[in-house]
Amino acid sequence: MKEAGQMQNLESARAGRSVSTQTDSMTGQIPRLSKVNLFTLLSLWMELFPAVEAQRQKSQVKKTGLVVVKNMKIIDLHCSSEDLHAGKIALIKHGSRLKNCDLYFSRKPCSACLKMIVNAGVNRISYWPADPEISLLSEASSSEDAKLDAKAVERLKSNSRAHVCVLLQPLVCYMMQFVEETSYKCDFIQKIAKTFPDANTDFYSKCRQERVKEYEMLFLISNEELHKQILMTIGLENLCENPYFSNLRQNMKDLILLLATVASSVPNFEHYGFYCGSTEQINEIHNQCLPQEIARHCMVQARLLAYRTEDHKIGVGAVIWAERKSQNCDGTGMMYFIGCGYNAFPVGSEYADFPNMDDKQKDREIRKFRYIVHAEQNALTFRCQEIKPEEKSMIFVTKCPCDECVPLIKGAGIKQIYTGDIDVGKKKADISYMRFGELEGISKFTWQLNPSGSCVLEQNEPESKENGVVRPIPLNEELHQNKKLCLGNH
Repeated sequence: MKEAGQMQNLESARAGRSVSTQTDSMTGQIPRLSKVNLFTLLSLWMELFPAVEAQRQKSQVKKTGLVVVKNMKIIDLHCSSEDLHAGKIALIKHGSRLKNCDLYFSRKPCSACLKMIVNAGVNRISYWPADPEISLLSEASSSEDAKLDAKAVERLKSNSRAHVCVLLQPLVCYMMQFVEETSYKCDFIQKIAKTFPDANTDFYSKCRQERVKEYEMLFLISNEELHKQILMTIGLENLCENPYFSNLRQNMKDLILLLATVASSVPNFEHYGFYCGSTEQINEIHNQCLPQEIARHCMVQARLLAYRTEDHKIGVGAVIWAERKSQNCDGTGMMYFIGCGYNAFPVGSEYADFPNMDDKQKDREIRKFRYIVHAEQNALTFRCQEIKPEEKSMIFVTKCPCDECVPLIKGAGIKQIYTGDIDVGKKKADISYMRFGELEGISKFTWQLNPSGSCVLEQNEPESKENGVVRPIPLNEELHQNKKLCLGNH
């Protein structure tokens, strides 16, 4: 068996070459998230998909997120349900179509999942190197079963054609600083800051600190010796030696910090959320609106995608989901993934082939707008499923769709748009956002204070807990005082 540390470095190098950019190079521009790290972060985030209903999660079995990738394109997002592990859900939904796919798990899958997905002919299985799906941190009575399962997984791994490995890449220089700055300046945080200029300016920092603590508890093992024991049990004993071990832990911590930072940019703050703008439409559309926690979760997916942008000024991400008429086997309830994208130059092109300027004073011929493929356009182009007119479909976009994209979204049959609205009705150089406000026939949910003014707890209202009791947050509670941060369940 190859030394684990060498394997990890080799895989990182290979992955860096194969997935560096949608085009070939972006040297000298803004820092950019690698595809390997993007897939890893999305798998962790899918583990946190809000439970549609109370799930009795077995203490020994950890909920797991999964990203299915083919030809370096995301073709599905899954998370465990009460009855099925994420790997089993992928097998049910895709079957032999998993052949030659890469699977990114938020935890090392159990032997029952691994034997089936290996049998389906997957190309590579990557996993987060902490506590596996069958937890090794559970009670003593079940720890022996967990160790036996880990041994079975190792035997399956060593005898399979699929490459089972750890893929984590160090963040590029200034990536974390860039994510922090852009998260604080994004539409969702700035809308709150503009609406309540006298609000406590630390609300974003507090939210971020809380999420960092929460995610570290979920995805990291604080005790280094215990982490080494788990790595040895799951077949990564050679990663326990330095510098591999210290590098591994640092990479894991960096990714958790990045995830918490991006997640905090769409906060569960007071009565802010995604609502329709017209009070006359509120009662009519309310039943069609997603629960706020799910809407926020999907928007964070789009925010993560935005860090793959090739636009040096602004990153935009888009993700399309749809809702079946009845519950499916996935932990996402009735929702299923359609496609995703980010703004970039056309596939296969060299980055330097196109202008990257947007200065209004410059000659229009050397501006970028006519060459950049928008996030919504990429999501529609690379969708893995068709949009069915009889089902509710929704697109989550980190910025208001422009005049170029609005007709495409409507023409594709998408029923709902979730976005920010800071640019609505504006023209910026060659980009116009006039059509979104005039768009009819599609429900538009923009980030804003709940316009209904209702204090009644509804399906899509934030909740707070006192002494274990869930209660609604009155709309006017501390509304014009320092804002109180209300963190939702993930």
